[in-house]
Amino acid sequence: MKDRYSTFAGYNAWANRRLYDAAARLSDAEYRADRGAFFKSMHGTLNHLLATDRIWMTRFTGQGHAPDRLDAIVHEHFADLWADRTAFDRRIVDWIDGLDEAHLGGAIRYRRVSTPDEFVQPLMPALDHWFNHQTHHRGQAHMILTTLGKPAPELDLLYYQREVAAGRA
Repeated sequence: MKDRYSTFAGYNAWANRRLYDAAARLSDAEYRADRGAFFKSMHGTLNHLLATDRIWMTRFTGQGHAPDRLDAIVHEHFADLWADRTAFDRRIVDWIDGLDEAHLGGAIRYRRVSTPDEFVQPLMPALDHWFNHQTHHRGQAHMILTTLGKPAPELDLLYYQREVAAGRA
């Protein structure tokens, strides 16, 4: 199972690089425009992804700072958000690489951001949710690019797997 999560961590970083490369071509007005996505704009969507990644990593590791809102604006400026995203993706890859099968078979205990409810959940289904959540909101960011008439990158896992096989990822 470890290989599965290493693949997802690598794919996550790869897809974020491609998405941020495309988002960097937007004007500030386009970047901040409400395009009807769940977190409204590219700005809101990309911040949500970093905020929730911080929340989940804090749950997984017990370390780091987690925002107390799902719509937290982690960084107001795109360049700062991109730099933090890049560093955080490296943290995700490194953390996943450090897991062993025993840890993967364990569980986590956490509280939701929006309620005081406490949950105990096996780690692997939580990781599945986490990586799927990132893909879901990257899809919304992709939609924002296309509704703006901008080029949107290919983000399918299959493309990443092909690039890895060819030594280009």
